[in-house]
Amino acid sequence: MKIKEIYKRKRPLLSFEIYPPKRNTELQNIDRTLQILADCHPDFISITFGAAGSTANNRTIELAKKIKKQYDINLLIHLTCINYRRDEIDDFIQQLTECGIENVLALRGDRNPDIPEKKDFLHASDLTRYLTDHTDFCIGGACYPEKHPESEDRVQDITNMKKKIDAGTDFLLTQLFFENDFFYAFRQNCRMAGITVPVSAGIMPVINKNQIERMVTLCGASLPEKFRKIITKYGDNKEALFEAGMSYAQSQIIDLIANDVDGIHLYTMNNPTVARRLTDGIKHII
Repeated sequence: MKIKEIYKRKRPLLSFEIYPPKRNTELQNIDRTLQILADCHPDFISITFGAAGSTANNRTIELAKKIKKQYDINLLIHLTCINYRRDEIDDFIQQLTECGIENVLALRGDRNPDIPEKKDFLHASDLTRYLTDHTDFCIGGACYPEKHPESEDRVQDITNMKKKIDAGTDFLLTQLFFENDFFYAFRQNCRMAGITVPVSAGIMPVINKNQIERMVTLCGASLPEKFRKIITKYGDNKEALFEAGMSYAQSQIIDLIANDVDGIHLYTMNNPTVARRLTDGIKHII
């Protein structure tokens, strides 16, 4: 089912993000994770996509086939473009279509100095327009509540995002954030710019100190003082950080739902315990 139709039927949506295993043997043994995620009854699961030349791309397709065959879950497949030629994108489109995939998250992709960039698609809006003109996919887009790291300011960021919307983006998923006020300000900016598509809030529970420090460096998310205190106090205690991080994420989610968020998108990092714990904590309010 197309995700834009699910948004019309209910709010808020609940979705999970996973990534394809690094090794084929892990792909064969991912059933326990998938079963737990399926038991949480998400509205869709998104699967990330690798850079050019990455075998993760093949595993993305294989994982999508596995979920389609064994579980009754809607899928959203990430598709990056900056490292691919048009004919390569056409090949991915054909594979996804043959798998029965209806939803694609159109992304530029991270720049990598070790991989030469192609010229066919320079921005996510270019890929979105191409998909709109040549496919029947429901198209999602990424957004940043604290602005894209490469944008000069919020005005430029919203202007660039409006280009993606005008190109055919049907809904948005945000990058992770740890202060809900950033999301509310971003949502208001979108409305002022005439962006009315649904926006799901991306939440990532902190359960590993090194992991979160690496992630915020990559995506530019800021850490509020109350959040830094959690990391400082519990960062060296795995069990304590897990409990504190889950509680913080749950409090974010409850506040977002109370403020009429269109959806909650959980970055699970392939940890089904995280998905189950947070889903159980909000099952009576979502």
